[in-house]
Amino acid sequence: MIRRDFIAHTPDEIDRIRAAAQAAAQAREQIADLVQPGMTTRQLDEMAGAVIHALGGTPTFLGYGGFPRNICISVNDVVVHGIANDRTVIQPGDLISVDVGVTLHGGIGDTAKTVIAGGVSVSKAIERLMAGTQSALEAGIRAARGGFHVRDISAAVEKEANAHKLGIVRDLVGHGCGVKLHEPPEVPNFVTRNPGPKLVPGMVLCIEPMLNLGTGKVYVEPDQWTVRTADGKASAHFEHMVLITENQPEVLTRVF
Repeated sequence: MIRRDFIAHTPDEIDRIRAAAQAAAQAREQIADLVQPGMTTRQLDEMAGAVIHALGGTPTFLGYGGFPRNICISVNDVVVHGIANDRTVIQPGDLISVDVGVTLHGGIGDTAKTVIAGGVSVSKAIERLMAGTQSALEAGIRAARGGFHVRDISAAVEKEANAHKLGIVRDLVGHGCGVKLHEPPEVPNFVTRNPGPKLVPGMVLCIEPMLNLGTGKVYVEPDQWTVRTADGKASAHFEHMVLITENQPEVLTRVF
């Protein structure tokens, strides 16, 4: 059933989406484990492409709207949509966000996480950023229950972000996903006047807090993709795909 403001997927579509999401989750974890100081982001992207293909999928982002790489790799103050290149060498302590899309059997998986390169100790501020962003994601997932509204997810994410004193990016939002990478509805990380659609079984949402140590304001580089924090402070990004059910939400991109 398709409506203007959301998509409730059929059982067959959900089976395909679930398979793609699980492949994306496995790819995310494998790619995150490959992050090492001294490698370039281009090298990491090439390995990411090999991982996705080995799992039987294809990189969803490659060519999407003209995006030139297999995945998005965002370093430190890059919020999202970082383009891998041969100039950026990963340093110990860098925050590396890997945003992974996998197309498999007509379904799409989309998921992200941020890791600390080299496993080194970081500042209390960075620890707060990482913990707060993950906590905001989990709060949003808990609010993704049938009968609630999109705004309930937004409110839960915003509350956690504020509790950790983090800047909320307002220029970018989560979204529906399933047989297309971006489907309705939008899922903001902040409360809006519009409650958004009521959550019903069959909806699949990407909940993805994008939170900053400083301001929530961002700008887009001339490449028209790379989004950076306006004040140059660090950003973190975590994303899960969630299937709305009659009861507890099913997180499709957890690794089981």
